[in-house]
Amino acid sequence: MTPEPENKRLPFEPSKKRQKPAKTKKAPVVKSKEVETKNKQEPQVTREQMAVPKVVSDRMARRMAAFCGVPTALGMSTFIVSYLIVSNGWFKLPTVAVLLVSMGFFGLGVLGLSYGVISASWDEETVGSLLGWQEFTRNWGRMLSAWRSRRQKNV
Repeated sequence: MTPEPENKRLPFEPSKKRQKPAKTKKAPVVKSKEVETKNKQEPQVTREQMAVPKVVSDRMARRMAAFCGVPTALGMSTFIVSYLIVSNGWFKLPTVAVLLVSMGFFGLGVLGLSYGVISASWDEETVGSLLGWQEFTRNWGRMLSAWRSRRQKNV
């Protein structure tokens, strides 16, 4: 994956990458406490700059509700439908089948939560597509590159 150009960064990403200062072997300089606290506070990013914009968070919530809500509703309706089938005696239904089908739907609901967040467009101006596959691949690539850079920093 190629790194994205600087003008394509997200609005809630920090504008500058913080770099470690170069190590120099100089004589220790005594600084006052005021100067030290002033230098420590400069590179910090404010909470407003790091917050996800309301438009994007609303888009994520809608997609999470759709991609999680539908499979979860199907998982709950599995119990109701199986109860109706067994109580009316239409045919014998193994309890393991009901369990596996409902667990499958609930598992899809859990995956739908993650897919709803990642498949939403993280750009404020871009709405994105209905299923969001293109946004998913773009956002997944962003997350992987962020994880890799974090791992390289820690090593």
